[in-house]
Amino acid sequence: MTSTEAGDAVTAPTDDLRRHLALALDVDDLVPALRLARELRPWFGVAKVGLELYSAVGPDAIGSLSDLGYEVFCDLKLHDIPTTVGRASRVIGSLGAAYLTIHAQGGVAMLTAGVEGFRQGAADAGLAEPTALAITVLTSDGEAPEHLVPARIRTALDAGCGGIVCPARALVDARTLAPRLRRVVPGIRPAGVAHDDQAAPATPAEALAAGADVLVIGRAVTRAADPAAAAAAIVAELADVGR
Repeated sequence: MTSTEAGDAVTAPTDDLRRHLALALDVDDLVPALRLARELRPWFGVAKVGLELYSAVGPDAIGSLSDLGYEVFCDLKLHDIPTTVGRASRVIGSLGAAYLTIHAQGGVAMLTAGVEGFRQGAADAGLAEPTALAITVLTSDGEAPEHLVPARIRTALDAGCGGIVCPARALVDARTLAPRLRRVVPGIRPAGVAHDDQAAPATPAEALAAGADVLVIGRAVTRAADPAAAAAAIVAELADVGR
């Protein structure tokens, strides 16, 4: 065993921890996306396809990442009339995405259409039931009023969403108002890593300890000089966090 392999054996997460870690592949080309996905597969169980990658390559991103063994998190932040959102969600569900984001700002009717369409698309394709995630506020929005996230959590509940996307600072409200919803937290930055455009970042350990179910981690790993080492450091930080 090489020294690298020995280090990986120590720092590789359990399957349970891997399901809590989503790799944000915010690039505009499938080739580097898959290169990162393969390199970082030992540490991440979920791969996030955002607007940039989906705009570049479309459904191929979902299929290619599913083939690598990832649960695919399709972060399209849908927001349109209910009929359009429902139809688009059905398509994404049929492609095998495990998660899909829809803006809670669009209201109960729109969210409900997305939830139902996403489930129907997966069911029609013979796939496991996926999870529709309501976007509460963007993590770059540092001026959102305090009442907004709780109100949008209630909207997500009324619409039958399986989870929410919220900043780490909203996790207490999320756990109180909707303890059964899956809580996805972007804006994760290890200590000492630049915050970039995140208004309310949290360290991986802070977010997991506060009740996050899925941590979305992108630039802190994908733009690191050594992505694998950065991922291993995050896993080491999380190893002692109680849930």
